Amino acid sequence: MKIGIIGAGKWGQALHFSFLENHESYISSRTKKDIKNFISLDEILNIKYLVFALSAQYAKEWMKKNFKYREQKLLVASKGIEASSGRFLNEIFAEFLPEENLSFISGPSFASEVIKKLPTALVISSTNKNLSEKFSSFFPNFIKTYIDDDVVGAEIAGAYKNVLAIASGICDGLKLGNNARASLISRGLVEMSRFGEVFGAKKDTFLGLSGAGDLFLTASSELSRNYRVGKFLSQGDSLDNILDKLGEVAEGVDTSMAIYKISSEKGIYTPIANEVYKILNGKSASDSLRDLIEK
Repeated sequence: MKIGIIGAGKWGQALHFSFLENHESYISSRTKKDIKNFISLDEILNIKYLVFALSAQYAKEWMKKNFKYREQKLLVASKGIEASSGRFLNEIFAEFLPEENLSFISGPSFASEVIKKLPTALVISSTNKNLSEKFSSFFPNFIKTYIDDDVVGAEIAGAYKNVLAIASGICDGLKLGNNARASLISRGLVEMSRFGEVFGAKKDTFLGLSGAGDLFLTASSELSRNYRVGKFLSQGDSLDNILDKLGEVAEGVDTSMAIYKISSEKGIYTPIANEVYKILNGKSASDSLRDLIEK
């Protein structure tokens, strides 16, 4: 089977690497890279089965500028909520492809471990079960895939956990201890579930790989960019300097803005995400800790 990967960052390369185990995988990005089967964007867009692995914040702009619909099937591997509009990725991609041609991947998956062929479990969510099963068949044996139809739930979980990972990094950076981090993560899981239910997400989604699984991973490891953002923030580093040091996109930064905007407009109780947003915008971590304890 021929598969095309849009985006040659770490996650795009990890997926490309995994598909090459059993299939013909190609990859493309704005900047040419020395990667096996790297081809031009025009060539990628002629492939029927595509994987989108660019930043969530660039999704609409990229699709509007580059995408030409030719009945392609798309697996979205990005995680985030558009900060400028508060729109979910399924809403954005539905402007360019029919809903039955769209699927979304979620679950605990560090690119560095996928590259090493370490066991990984993922969820493919779509309203089109046949499409999910098709994309599922592309993955190698070391990646176990599950099929689900809760697109909104998987998407919210994948986006929200990045914000909570920043909070967890702040918690560890302040040396508040294991008890505090466990409390933060568990309350964060309740918070993201509450947020998701407003949009019709299933509660079970937040207890599975897409929710708890991805949250536990991202909020407890130095391999997580968002966790590292939180740690640096706790040490008084500026956000601009932190992002320069990372050299990679930390989706939780922009997603925190989107969640803050949505929860404010809809009256959703999201205290942890709100404090992350405020810290990113200059509030001291110690003041946020005090306010969270008092709420």
